[in-house]
Amino acid sequence: MSQPDPYQPDPGIGRSERGVVLAYMATSGAVLLLMMVLGLIMRLDQGELLGMAPDWFYRVLTLHGTGMVGIAGLAGAGIMWYFLRQYVGLSLAVAWANLALFLAGVILIITGIALGGYAGAWTFLYPLPANPMGMWDTGGAASFLVGLLIIGVGFLLLHLDCARAIIARYGSLGRALGWPQLFGRNDGKAPDAAVVASTMVLIVNTLGLVSGAAIVVMSLINLYFPAFQVDPLLAKNLIYFFGHVFINATIYMAVIAVYHLLPRYTGRPWPSSNKAFLGAWTASTVMVIIVYPHHLLMDFVQPQWMLVMGQIISYTSGLPVLAVTAYGAIVNLHRAPIRWDLASALLVLSAFGWAAGIIPAMVDATIVVNQVMHNTLWVPGHFHFYLLLGTIAMALGFMAWMVRTYGGARESGLDQLSFWVYAVGGVGFVGMFLIGGREGTPRRFAEHLSGWIPYDRWASLFAALVIAATAVFVVRFFAGLRRAALTEA
Repeated sequence: MSQPDPYQPDPGIGRSERGVVLAYMATSGAVLLLMMVLGLIMRLDQGELLGMAPDWFYRVLTLHGTGMVGIAGLAGAGIMWYFLRQYVGLSLAVAWANLALFLAGVILIITGIALGGYAGAWTFLYPLPANPMGMWDTGGAASFLVGLLIIGVGFLLLHLDCARAIIARYGSLGRALGWPQLFGRNDGKAPDAAVVASTMVLIVNTLGLVSGAAIVVMSLINLYFPAFQVDPLLAKNLIYFFGHVFINATIYMAVIAVYHLLPRYTGRPWPSSNKAFLGAWTASTVMVIIVYPHHLLMDFVQPQWMLVMGQIISYTSGLPVLAVTAYGAIVNLHRAPIRWDLASALLVLSAFGWAAGIIPAMVDATIVVNQVMHNTLWVPGHFHFYLLLGTIAMALGFMAWMVRTYGGARESGLDQLSFWVYAVGGVGFVGMFLIGGREGTPRRFAEHLSGWIPYDRWASLFAALVIAATAVFVVRFFAGLRRAALTEA
């Protein structure tokens, strides 16, 4: 059986459309490398291999967390835009505006951290920004918060444009989710997987971004008018609703690359029009919105019904889409004449990273475990798992496919070696987080006890491997960027 050719350009993507997507992914690649280096610096410092003042450790922690969440969102948005644009009329101007607002927000965030001293973590928990105890000034906190607000406005504009285009094509968001086929007769005419996933994302992320913007604005007012008070429990609910929805949306956007590209390597269509697929995405639309209270299990004043809901949904929220994605990937790969290359290998790795990464998340969502483990390295272990080996692997796989398809990039032995270095380094890196969490290592601490330091040093080694491999991927992408941008449609 002959192998399929996965490197066919998409006819609906012209030079202008390709240009904006390449700009998204180039920005993502450059910032990703910088954020990874900052992560390595923190692990080296915790392992007593690098001396850094504690105040700068928390500044780096804040920039690393904020940058990683933001860049995962930008990379996911680039992937979603590329595939959704083939089915609906998205605006190029809005896409460029989102990127411009993102970069402007990044500048303000860096300014607030580096010059203003802000070090309150990316969660900016109220009333912390206005109560720095001498660690940062009001201008630094304001610069950070305004940067977040600007980035959020950009993403909100992008999602509203997606909603406009989807409704113009399909008539309603329900139709774009495939509800006529899900709840009626399945006529096989359900929207494409990119449309279904994008519709789910715009629904949940619009709600999340509006909630995040509300608490950011309230925090900004509180900075300059302390008499303006916000209920701390309400503020925490808004922050974690926004944060949880946004970080989940990154992987729901990025997984579109798996749905579209993996079948090109196997020659088998992805079963996106069946009721299982459509039902999974509809269920996840609801579950992602209501699962966030599992972040507040230790806040005993939280309404009990919300805590119960948060724990129950924690066991199920990721399963519908994950199940159809993992099962679909297995079906696509089983005895398929797949052409293995860097892109296909990274996409398969990403399916594993998402599936495996959700397991320690579900463990932490169990109340008796959460009471002991939540403020340990177990938590960054689980989200580094499905970000580093899930979302980021999807983005890197998409970037590798883009420069191979449009730029004619050829692979070398170094690319193959780098993939295995990335995979082994990534598993080892998140493994050190999880083992450290099991041993009780606290998260967000600049200094660790002597018994925890060996895990920090091993984590530093694995992080260095991941950075080296990612550097190869990103340099390879930039090398083929110009040719990919200039290729005729």
